[in-house]
Amino acid sequence: MTAIVRPARPDDLESLYEMAKLAGNGFTNLPADRTALAAKLARSDDALSLETAASGDHLYVLMLEDLDSGRIAGTAQIMARVGDKRPFYSYRRGVLTQHSAELGRSFRAEMLTLTTDLEGSSEVGGLFLHPRFRAGGLGLLLARSRYLFIRQHRARFCDRLLAELRGVIDETGVAPFWDGLAGPFFGMSFREADAFNAVNGHQFIADLMPKHPIYLAMLPDSARAVIGVPHPTGRPAMRMLEAEGFASQGYVDIFDGGPTLSAPTDHVRTIRDAGETVIDAVGCARPTKALVSAGTLRDFRAALGEASYEDGRFHLAAACAETLGVTAGDTVLHVAR
Repeated sequence: MTAIVRPARPDDLESLYEMAKLAGNGFTNLPADRTALAAKLARSDDALSLETAASGDHLYVLMLEDLDSGRIAGTAQIMARVGDKRPFYSYRRGVLTQHSAELGRSFRAEMLTLTTDLEGSSEVGGLFLHPRFRAGGLGLLLARSRYLFIRQHRARFCDRLLAELRGVIDETGVAPFWDGLAGPFFGMSFREADAFNAVNGHQFIADLMPKHPIYLAMLPDSARAVIGVPHPTGRPAMRMLEAEGFASQGYVDIFDGGPTLSAPTDHVRTIRDAGETVIDAVGCARPTKALVSAGTLRDFRAALGEASYEDGRFHLAAACAETLGVTAGDTVLHVAR
């Protein structure tokens, strides 16, 4: 398979819809709704057309394509700035310690507070790899291509980068966190709330969610047990994020309680370590594994390949050069795999 990551096009709608149906419950950034997905593709197309280099309420959708067959194997998204037009809500997990002199005791109460602390961040999300292609490093290529895109267009993104991971949801679409906390306030199931949010946004949370802190001791054991815990299928993604330097700061998703990780954008490993260089020659005598990207905006493309520095000159393997459509004299971004 010859795989490449490129920006999405409007004609990717059916492929995106097929993946959304496979993604399952709780995948808010990839709803199985053609209208919502078409709107995402239109937003991405608009963002790629912008001449401004400033960050804003822009969305970039990337696609993993098998060049041999033309089949779409995966997708990922980058939100350039969250919270500009719609509130970006999270729960922050904290502690309140109180002391009673009369009893001679201290009480330590954990609580969740509804916040918009993470507004003004960029977000990576919507990562989904078709089950048939979950091998050969394609998940790594898809995930890290987002950071190469950010590095290539750094002025379009914010100084903090975050990622929300899907929380614990069972096979029937039941989310213990939602049922134990928010469900009683909204009068709807998790599946109904998540589907509404995916299409309409978070504003209904502001309208209906209680604004006072939620004491964890008042929640059922089933809800407390999943706070900050990723869905089993999301654990590899969490490990990849942590390898890039993302960490938990105590924020969790308001719907399913999944963890939100963040990192300073310029400290993310791929962004920090990626180097821009001119290809001196095509063909490597001493190749090492690398992620390589070329082009900007609509012409951006990223691939796994081999590269090396030989006698101070940058060499790119012929297969990778062909995949990316580059040759000696062209400029690429590259980072060690």
